[in-house]
Amino acid sequence: MMKTMPPRDIDEDPVAASPRRAQGDPAAALSGVVAAAAPFAFSRIPEIESALAEAIRGKPEAVRLSLACLLARGHLLIEDVPGVGKTTLAQALARSVHSQFHRIQFTSDMLPSDVVGVTIYNAHTREFEFKNGPIFTNFLLADEINRATPKTQSALLEAMNELQVTVDGRSYPLAQPFMVIATQNPVEHHGTYPLPESQLDRFLMRIRIGYPGRAAEREVLRQNGPSPAESAAPVISGRDLTMLQEFVGAVEVDEALVDYMLEIVEHTRSHELLAMGVSPRGARALYRATQAMAAVDGRDYATPDDVKRLVLPVFAHRVLLNSRAMPAQSPVEAAERVLNGILASVEVPL
Repeated sequence: MMKTMPPRDIDEDPVAASPRRAQGDPAAALSGVVAAAAPFAFSRIPEIESALAEAIRGKPEAVRLSLACLLARGHLLIEDVPGVGKTTLAQALARSVHSQFHRIQFTSDMLPSDVVGVTIYNAHTREFEFKNGPIFTNFLLADEINRATPKTQSALLEAMNELQVTVDGRSYPLAQPFMVIATQNPVEHHGTYPLPESQLDRFLMRIRIGYPGRAAEREVLRQNGPSPAESAAPVISGRDLTMLQEFVGAVEVDEALVDYMLEIVEHTRSHELLAMGVSPRGARALYRATQAMAAVDGRDYATPDDVKRLVLPVFAHRVLLNSRAMPAQSPVEAAERVLNGILASVEVPL
């Protein structure tokens, strides 16, 4: 069982409380306003975690990974069989922040304009006007994203990478914070279009929830009324979340730990069973996720355990098996097996 950090008092300064601060102050990179507000925002992490845990019972690892993805300013892909709580977790994560939230149910007949918006002619003004699509929000739930065609899926690429959309040659910036939370059924299911590698690389993490344990499922069976995700109240404002993300970006990562990450990345690019290794974007994603996981655990410095814990959810959807692999299990499980072998072969820094 993972260690749960007790809620911090809002007057406690997590920067000053860390013994690592005697060797340096990563928070010095923050502006004065953000640094002053960081202790208050940092104290909200346990509250967000508790809200997510109420929605998804008995899945602490999925909750913590999704929270780390949020703090790292990443996009989250939740892949699993129908009915295990993918949409519930996505809704709970979005509703935990007091900000705009839109949900799109992806289907095979959707068009890119249904996502980003469309330019129409206004007969009264005799001008063309752009009508915003649902992507103009803070949190976008792309439900069952792989039921849409690749053309519609690609409507999210620019938004996820550049925080803007371009329609008819004109670019429109998106609001901050901005996060895409997508759910998808396994590719073996009927009526799905596998996400291309370029789309998968935009997601900071891909996680799976899995079936609940008996005790957790018993609670679900006895639950009455609306789901916790639908009735949950926001526990943090969008402004505080932005400040918290700035603080997370200042979490200390030792140079030896950076070398450890790069060694793992290089192994994926030269492994005999992988046709495609981790991209520089993927390496950067691991770095940001490591900082965020340290913050979720109540630390302002990262450890090798943070890296090892995140390699599978951050890298497994970014590598591509070659023809020599010929896995007996699913491609996802085969990729995770290769990554576990790489982790075992790379020396862990002391």
